[in-house]
Amino acid sequence: MSTAKTETIPTVDHKPHAAFFRQSGWLMVANIVGGVMTLGVHPLNKHIPDSEYTAFGVLLMVVSCLPTIPLQMVFAQQSALALANGRERQLSGMIRLVWLWTFIIWALGALAVFLFQGAIVQRWQLPGAAGLLVTLPLLLISLLLPLFSGVLQGRQDFFWLGWSSILGGVGRLGFAALLVLALGLGASGMMAGALLGIGMAAVITIWRTRDLWSLRAEPFDVKKLLRQVLPLIWGFGAWQFMFTSDTMFAKAYFSPEAMKPYVAAGTMSRGLLWLVLPLATVMFPKIVHANAKSEKNNLFGLVVLGTAVLGICGMAGLWLVGPLLVKIIYKSGDLAGTMALIPWYAGAMVPLAMANVLVNDLLARLQFRVVPFMVVLAVAYGFALPLMLNHFPGRLEIVLQTLGGFNLLLFGVCAWFTWGMKAKTRMEDGR
Repeated sequence: MSTAKTETIPTVDHKPHAAFFRQSGWLMVANIVGGVMTLGVHPLNKHIPDSEYTAFGVLLMVVSCLPTIPLQMVFAQQSALALANGRERQLSGMIRLVWLWTFIIWALGALAVFLFQGAIVQRWQLPGAAGLLVTLPLLLISLLLPLFSGVLQGRQDFFWLGWSSILGGVGRLGFAALLVLALGLGASGMMAGALLGIGMAAVITIWRTRDLWSLRAEPFDVKKLLRQVLPLIWGFGAWQFMFTSDTMFAKAYFSPEAMKPYVAAGTMSRGLLWLVLPLATVMFPKIVHANAKSEKNNLFGLVVLGTAVLGICGMAGLWLVGPLLVKIIYKSGDLAGTMALIPWYAGAMVPLAMANVLVNDLLARLQFRVVPFMVVLAVAYGFALPLMLNHFPGRLEIVLQTLGGFNLLLFGVCAWFTWGMKAKTRMEDGR
């Protein structure tokens, strides 16, 4: 039996609904504050050329396409299970092993980028290699952050999980403003600000989880671990691909000037998820823990309803106040193009947010049959989007219409495995 001192951070609350609303409410506040700080970086576009800002948007999407969500959810699951079953020392071994292999894989990838930087700069129409090279250490920190954030999520230390988001956003804005306004740097300065801000968040999560990863490691069953985590990697990876990859697809077909309104609309529309993702973030480890203990947990219905209401209200609010936000954050000439895309972009985010809740519930309960269908959908989306862009050249909205259609399909598939399969089973049992 482990002697790790984890009792100061409770895994189960005696008033689960009160704890859920308190914790998810705090994470909403933290996400909004951290998100506003992150959004505050974008008005710096007024002080740099459009090509530099578009390069920043593309490099940021490269970071966003890292498997950060699957990595965080894997360690949220494993931390919740370890604390429920007294396997903290095995968890310590997992953390160290993934830490090592993350660095090895990053080093190999960084070497490839360094060797082929000229071709990458040309293909992505970047103004230079500086921003790309700054992105390399940002990629490493961005891979380490979800590892330790997942441990915080799994042990339900939502207080410091929220503060890491807030302080990371504050650092990101402060450093980016200094580098752009004082030193005249463009995309490289904004990416360096992201590096330093995310680095601050990573330091907080690493420090707060030191009592777990510093334990003497014990061996763990690798085959059992893979059976538990591979479905999460594929499932959440498919969801993240649907969430983040559209900008990189579009960048290959449109000029920097055309892409600026697209990046602007995407930045604000993805902000809708600041409101709704905390609900699923808090729900996931609670369901994992309850499932491991064979306990009942009825938070799912609340999260589905809350996500739907907040998502729809957020979408309507963005349509109404979007013009004001664009005027504040971007240049006046960006208003028409950005607002033409926001209804499509925001509309595509709502079914994706709903699908995220269903995926969290299914995978927390170890219901993995949905995963192959999610992967097939993600692959189909990856093939369909270039085909649509080739068939309808010069139309940015076709990207978002395709994204919205596949997000609706994703929600439909997850809804079938959440409710349809249960109804089918009840009908068969009633025969």
